[in-house]
Amino acid sequence: MKRKAVLKKIRDQAKEAGLEYAETELTNHTGITVGRTRSTLGRHSEIDDLTARKFFEQFSAEFGKGWWR
Repeated sequence: MKRKAVLKKIRDQAKEAGLEYAETELTNHTGITVGRTRSTLGRHSEIDDLTARKFFEQFSAEFGKGWWR
């Protein structure tokens, strides 16, 4: 999955849920904040599907279980 697609999916879901979304560029990663949940995503152009799924699972507290499907 492309990195841009991962970020867009989270950004769109945050907008739909009415939650605050913020991106912060760190040294080798991008910091993502949605509501109270914070995580980082590496700066690779292609994100492995398993890694993307684990990344999406981190935001289940904000969006609900299985929101990315």
